Amino acid sequence: MSETPDYRVLHQFYTDARKNLSDETWDYIVGGAETETTLKRNRLAIDSLALRPRVLRDVSDVQTKSVVLGQELRLPVILAPVGSLQDITAGGAAESTLAAAEFGALHMLSSSSVPGLEDVAAAVDYPKIYQLYVRGDQAWLDDRVARAIASGYIALCLTVDLDYYGRRERDLAKAYTPTARKRDIGEEHQERFSWSDIERIRSKFDIPIILKGIADPRDAKIAVEHDVAGIYVSNHGGRQLDQGPGSLSVLPEIVDAVGGQAEIFVDGGFMRGTDIIKAIALGANAVGIGRLQCYALGAAGAKGAILMLEILEDEIIRALGMLGITSLAELDPSFVEKADPVGLFGTEAGFPLLREDY
Repeated sequence: MSETPDYRVLHQFYTDARKNLSDETWDYIVGGAETETTLKRNRLAIDSLALRPRVLRDVSDVQTKSVVLGQELRLPVILAPVGSLQDITAGGAAESTLAAAEFGALHMLSSSSVPGLEDVAAAVDYPKIYQLYVRGDQAWLDDRVARAIASGYIALCLTVDLDYYGRRERDLAKAYTPTARKRDIGEEHQERFSWSDIERIRSKFDIPIILKGIADPRDAKIAVEHDVAGIYVSNHGGRQLDQGPGSLSVLPEIVDAVGGQAEIFVDGGFMRGTDIIKAIALGANAVGIGRLQCYALGAAGAKGAILMLEILEDEIIRALGMLGITSLAELDPSFVEKADPVGLFGTEAGFPLLREDY
């Protein structure tokens, strides 16, 4: 796209991406498993919390800088691993890395997106994380980990909630198979993957490990016992187990179980700056952005993703100031309270103006 539109609000990315992408690719992005109940509960969990402001404080200098995995970031945001990014934007996963680097966030490269790990590492000299689905035996796995280390990735993220591929009925009804899914073989190895494999990788390789797909404090405790660096609270955007809880609703239990022994990340329905603030207030170190990343990339590629991050930053700065604080580090659970949810709970959640002429 030669000229990037003047995006001013987040719902404009959604609108333009819908125009640019095929119906099949769009359904792949926005869809969930079966009844899409988990997908909706992700948003419901976020909208069931209200923010409590304080007043008459000096908020003339609000900062959003944060340290995540030892990296100083402009925002505590991870462009989450998304499979088949090559179906959404011409440059595929490299565009997310370029956007993260230019803005000052992190990108977690999905092993089911292209370009591959070496090419994305070469795209820009900037810290990035490699997310891996287990699709081979121990030798296969060791090769991928060694390649990630050799390519300079700062951490390895192992997804642990994809033992079986969810029944994503939007895709099934249209007989649509995303590009990455066509190349996906060896899923039986993910089905066999267990805590002993985590222990083996930890003992063999010197790279921080993140486990993505933790949704229960009992598993979080076991993860800490295995000395992982990061606990990534996620239900795969509602695309795996249907009828599950929203990610933000289980975050406080997991924060308590971890007890500060690992960094905590969360994704699932996060679309606004205030959503990120709620997660940080409840104990997350960073928030993963998945579908919103796809909307921005589908609308305007890497430039769109950068603009999306800039809008999120502006929303967060203004909200922190109105909360009466000057940094994300000042947030704690006292800034949120339970509230009756208002609005939509599907993929349009967070963008009420989509239904108006704006």
